[in-house]
Amino acid sequence: MMFRVDRDVLAEAVAWTARRLPTRPSQPVLAGMRLEVTEEQQLKLSSFDYEVSAEVTLEPQVGEPGVVLVSGRLLAEITKALPAHPVDFTVDGSKAVVTCGNSRFTLQTMPVDEYPSLPAMPPAAGLVGSDVFASAVAQVAVAVGKDDTLPMLTGVRMEIEGDTITLAATDRYRLAVRELKWQPQDADISAVAMIPGRTLADMAKTLTTGAEVEIALSSTGGTGEGMIGFTSGGRRTTTRLLDPEFPKYRSLLPTEFSARADLATGPFVEAVKRVALVAERNTPVRLAFTQGEVVLEAASGDEAQAVEVLPAEFDGEDINIAFNHQFLLEGLQAIDSDVARMQFTTATKPAILTGGKTTEDEEVPDYRYLIMPIRLSG
Repeated sequence: MMFRVDRDVLAEAVAWTARRLPTRPSQPVLAGMRLEVTEEQQLKLSSFDYEVSAEVTLEPQVGEPGVVLVSGRLLAEITKALPAHPVDFTVDGSKAVVTCGNSRFTLQTMPVDEYPSLPAMPPAAGLVGSDVFASAVAQVAVAVGKDDTLPMLTGVRMEIEGDTITLAATDRYRLAVRELKWQPQDADISAVAMIPGRTLADMAKTLTTGAEVEIALSSTGGTGEGMIGFTSGGRRTTTRLLDPEFPKYRSLLPTEFSARADLATGPFVEAVKRVALVAERNTPVRLAFTQGEVVLEAASGDEAQAVEVLPAEFDGEDINIAFNHQFLLEGLQAIDSDVARMQFTTATKPAILTGGKTTEDEEVPDYRYLIMPIRLSG
């Protein structure tokens, strides 16, 4: 087996495939990256840990069919460091040789026959713009739970109804919901998938090599035994789904509000960052909204205090409310709008953060970030 391919093309493909390698492989061979030159003269690089699979297909300049398994992380380090020349990869017995310009590396191969077969890609369900999908997933992923003892909060819930995909995630303290349009193969499709949040966020971010992402689903979400796959620009990846159990989040989203504030997002973000400098980890940032302005305040016991005033278009009764400053910042940075809109019911009930000012006959925004307030003492 041998192939020759451009150094930059190979390094990028190896780096992407290596992202899916397990940090603590349950079997030594799972730390390997499988390289195959097919009879059709295609080079395929793949990794798999029984949960997530990744495969990228390249067109080598020359190639002889064959399969080899080598240390994925070592190959990634080597290809990243190679000079800007074509790379020759050959297999000689139990060794793989990487040659590039005046550089030459010899790697020990691993037993290919012990490596698991990659799962087949599930049936294709439809297409979505890769940039739109990456942006939508990033907006929702900020609210994914990090507590592995609550598996249903570590995932992103994907609901598909016709030409609309709804993504939702919550860690109990905030909830992020994003709707987007896509092109389903079946106009009447209805499906639910619970996707591991960290995996989905990484997949979406790195699948922008093509204009569109093909989504493939093997289950409509009934048992948690399903699989979802994504393909774009010569890259394909699959992951097992989580159990579809998820909080009934729609009932948490208020539809009527007693007050509303519109602020310039950039200055609001910077003001929260400055005020939060004196806040300890769990110390809230207080926001006092009145006509025409908001006063931001934070304190760390008797040691330090910060106050800043920002202009705000405010409509409703004055409200004093407090939030975890990190959760507030992550929501502001996710809305992707020059104007941040905060809507309130009371100081003790969740607020909704959205992007942009709309007309009075406004539709429900495509992105909503619900954030729980912190009860103020006194």
